[in-house]
Amino acid sequence: MPFLPITKKEMRDYGWNEADFVIVTGDSYVDHPSFGTAIISRVLENAGYKVCILPQPKSDDDYRRFGRPRLSFLVNGGNIDSMVAHYTAAKKRRHDDAYTAGGKSGGRPDRAVIVYCKKLRELYGDVPIAIGGLEASLRRFAHYDYWDDCVRPSILIDSGADLLMYGMGEKHIVEIADRLSGGETLRDLKDIRGTCYLVKTNDYEALNARECPSFEQVSRPDDKGKRQYAISCRIQQEEHDAVRGRTVIQRHGDLIVVQNPPMPPLNTEEMDKVYSLPFMRDYHPSYEPLGGVPGIKEVKFSIIHNRGCFGACNFCSLAYHQGRQISSRSHESVLEEAVKITEMPDFKGYIHDVGGPTANFRSPSCGAQLKRGLCADKKCLAPEMCPAVKADHSDYLQLLREIRALPKVKKVFIRSGIRFDYLIADRDETFFKELINHHISGQLKVAPEHCSDNVLKAMGKPKIEVYNKFKKRFYELTESAGKKQYLVPYLMSSHPGSTVNDAIELSRFLKKEGMHPEQVQDFYPTPGTVSTCMFYTGLDPYTLKPIYVPRTPEEKARQRALLQYYKPENRALVLSALKKAGRYDLIGTGKNCLVAPDNIKGSPKAKKNGRSKKTIRNIHKPKNT
Repeated sequence: MPFLPITKKEMRDYGWNEADFVIVTGDSYVDHPSFGTAIISRVLENAGYKVCILPQPKSDDDYRRFGRPRLSFLVNGGNIDSMVAHYTAAKKRRHDDAYTAGGKSGGRPDRAVIVYCKKLRELYGDVPIAIGGLEASLRRFAHYDYWDDCVRPSILIDSGADLLMYGMGEKHIVEIADRLSGGETLRDLKDIRGTCYLVKTNDYEALNARECPSFEQVSRPDDKGKRQYAISCRIQQEEHDAVRGRTVIQRHGDLIVVQNPPMPPLNTEEMDKVYSLPFMRDYHPSYEPLGGVPGIKEVKFSIIHNRGCFGACNFCSLAYHQGRQISSRSHESVLEEAVKITEMPDFKGYIHDVGGPTANFRSPSCGAQLKRGLCADKKCLAPEMCPAVKADHSDYLQLLREIRALPKVKKVFIRSGIRFDYLIADRDETFFKELINHHISGQLKVAPEHCSDNVLKAMGKPKIEVYNKFKKRFYELTESAGKKQYLVPYLMSSHPGSTVNDAIELSRFLKKEGMHPEQVQDFYPTPGTVSTCMFYTGLDPYTLKPIYVPRTPEEKARQRALLQYYKPENRALVLSALKKAGRYDLIGTGKNCLVAPDNIKGSPKAKKNGRSKKTIRNIHKPKNT
């Protein structure tokens, strides 16, 4: 099958005079199942609808390219939030964009969903518009916006769209399409799970709905407003469950945002059907002169075998978007896709990944959740693993073995995140051993994120002892296999809960372990996460107790520098942080010190005390300071 039309000529080549749906997206067009636009467009096509793709429109002529669709415009900001695509955690403009042809930033506007919808309204008037994708999904209620440093209203209000789809949209979109085709309007659709809509306050009658504090309450910049925001965050997180989740409402002046309960995730048969659709597995050929779309490189020869994540780290948006319940594809479906990959002309024998949000999840964390949903008041894996969790890698292991056995496959790697706590809880080490022997390309990326228990608790991560246990066993098995392989830990600085002393503790941990991280991730307050709520409010939304938040650029820079204390360019910041914390015992040339003092050789103080560079070991803070 060819690519779906992105030009008027291509639409004519299909023999169409109009489209049923036009998908407006912030990404360049890539027809690969790792891209949401590709999935929704192919699902609609499979259901019998005519779909055109309008990638990264800029001019009025772009928006007019296909004319008014028969049923609706569908708008998304792209695979990631447009503001995250454009700005670093320090709010500096990025130069690159992996989801834009040519790889340069500027292909999409800031707040792409809002910009696209407003332009469609300007040009087409009262045209039906539905929004979805990550940018819309995570902004469905009033939300703290890091870039404006304020609480913005629901994106439904800012965009002027008629309907919002949150989460993974395959089931939503087909029901919406069929009902629109049957004569209903988007504003009629008030009973579809996984959607949000607006209603006037006087017209709404709530049945078993849970109400969040209003936009007016949560947007107040004072302590009362922030407390209400934290309460709102907790309600939204607790009701995001397809089994037990209730309708959630939030008032915005004379309007109410109504969120219907989440759509149940795809079952195995439904998921298999989606991934069997005729994806081209590449970017549109018109991008070839620009060098293609960089974002395809990491996923072109990769396979998604699952969805959802019951790890549910507080700083991650996946659980609030895809949900915590695991969906997985059948072995037959995954193998069929693997065979297709081996037949691609540029395949070199390497499957880059068989993963998903968390690679080693193939089944629910426990059997009870299928009937009662996931627990609203606790996590499956942190701070300690729930006794009900059944850690079992046998099905995933068998799947990997079957892929390894395919002709033309030389190696199958796992590059998605591995939950090391779940792995180490499996008493059968067969998967662990085969992971080390067959599925690592020299380095395995894992995410301990920090070492301080206080910070890890705020992150929703397990204690550092769990990582230490995993790391010890990893190197034991690696050595026994006669291999030289290494762990590459992801680390995060300046997360809520992290004081300068916590950052120092992490720095000391890294030195003790002989770890020199080349990259450090600053906490990024993206919409819809629990950690972002902590950052804005200074409260833990589950306890409403205060939590420390590093806010100033100076403190963030010091915490980040401490994680890379060994770099000469960070020396002044590390020295400043240690002095500020009163940790003079870590300033010196001793084996436990993090940084040498100023003017070691020939310094006035050193000369006065008759000490040489070699004899200075530690410098302690004077008792009277």
